[in-house]
Amino acid sequence: MKDDADSKNETPVLTECGEQPLLFPDFGPRPVVVDFNGGDISSDGGSVLLGQTDRSRGHLRRFASCFTDHRRPEAIEHSLEELLRQRVYGLALGYEDLNDHDRLAQDPLLAAVCGKADPKGEDRQRKGDKGKALAGKSTLNRLELTPVEAGAASRYKKITANHEAIEAFFIDEFVRSLAKGTTEVTLDIDATHDPIHGEQEGRFFSGFYRQYCFLPLYIFAGHWPVLAWLRSSDHQASHGALEKVQLIVKALRHRFPQLQIRLRADSGFCRDELMTWCEENAVRYLFGLARNPVLQRILRGSLRTAKSMQQFNNSEAERVFKDFGYRARSWSTTKRRVVGKAEHTRLGANPRFIISNIPASEIPARELYEVLYCRRGEMENRIKEQHLDLHADRTSAHTLRANQLRLWFSTLAYLLMNQLRQLGLAGTELARASCGTIRTRLLKVGVLVRVSVRRIVASMSSAFPLHSLFALALGRLRQRPAS
Repeated sequence: MKDDADSKNETPVLTECGEQPLLFPDFGPRPVVVDFNGGDISSDGGSVLLGQTDRSRGHLRRFASCFTDHRRPEAIEHSLEELLRQRVYGLALGYEDLNDHDRLAQDPLLAAVCGKADPKGEDRQRKGDKGKALAGKSTLNRLELTPVEAGAASRYKKITANHEAIEAFFIDEFVRSLAKGTTEVTLDIDATHDPIHGEQEGRFFSGFYRQYCFLPLYIFAGHWPVLAWLRSSDHQASHGALEKVQLIVKALRHRFPQLQIRLRADSGFCRDELMTWCEENAVRYLFGLARNPVLQRILRGSLRTAKSMQQFNNSEAERVFKDFGYRARSWSTTKRRVVGKAEHTRLGANPRFIISNIPASEIPARELYEVLYCRRGEMENRIKEQHLDLHADRTSAHTLRANQLRLWFSTLAYLLMNQLRQLGLAGTELARASCGTIRTRLLKVGVLVRVSVRRIVASMSSAFPLHSLFALALGRLRQRPAS
């Protein structure tokens, strides 16, 4: 038997796959050796929750109906629905790069979650594909890059996406999610910038953001993504917003004729065309209003009052609200309701304005601003989740069409993560966690995978700290049948 000194100096042997084990001799009396011969081990044990969320609601099944598959059925190894699941689940699990899928193709658990009947890939037709149940990067790349005119005669790219149908899909999923007795819905509208660094179609330098970027438009209802539209940045933030709002309102009114609909946005969407349409179609709006000399003059007395209060009370800030009618010269209508927030802080005056067609008799000025309008900021957290956690900013394809599809994949990944949060994790410690936190704590879990003829067993560590929460979430998701 070798002594400890000899053991420490022992040269590791090469593994079967040709990779040298990694030696960590400094942790204690026993050196730690790391190799890559563990067999079927997945780092995404929580992907089963993601798959159950999808199956319980049927999102991917309906999303797949927005595509046309021109491939010959007898030559298909990866069905359309399997490809879409692999792409969307991959984004939810943190795999933003298509190159990752060449390795992920060997993950039997992810293959099973995506619906593969042969999760080990033993029945693949080509010898080089044996052991890879899932699609590689090239196949998934063709899914994104298929042009609109592709058909059965095309050589490689044969799956076409119907963009109008996909846009309608997200709207329909939102309408479908509303309970029968819903009486009111608030739609938050906002635009954000998506920096680009290549020669992509739609590339434009934004003077406001001082860089080349896209300007995607988002519409959320609470945590629910209703619209994600990729636009070039050579337009104002409100460009095309009215047309998209009309589509959403039409779908909502079709199912809920008496539904009260409210639009909420910052001053970039305070446009006469949009406000006039809302007034003519019984839609409430609540927008920020950019300050100007006239508005500041109207609020001058209230600012003096707020300053006196702040100095007298020696407080951080004092607010006084003024409710008044105002009409800009460019507007095609009479005066509209404006609420001015006359705020004075230790740093000085901080006037702000909002405009609304909600009557003062229904909601007073302070409540309209502090309670209703300020909740608009929550939408910014949803956009951050989209970009930081679900990689909605990975718009590096050449065509705008392909990048729009990537944005929709990320939006659908967010939708699944949010459904998991709201349906499976309500009332738990992760009920208000971000998508990134949920992924780290609940989805990125190492499991040992054993595949037999009858079943697939994924064994987690006995020390997994959230095993009770994991089981609770799964039980809740199973109680909700696919809609």
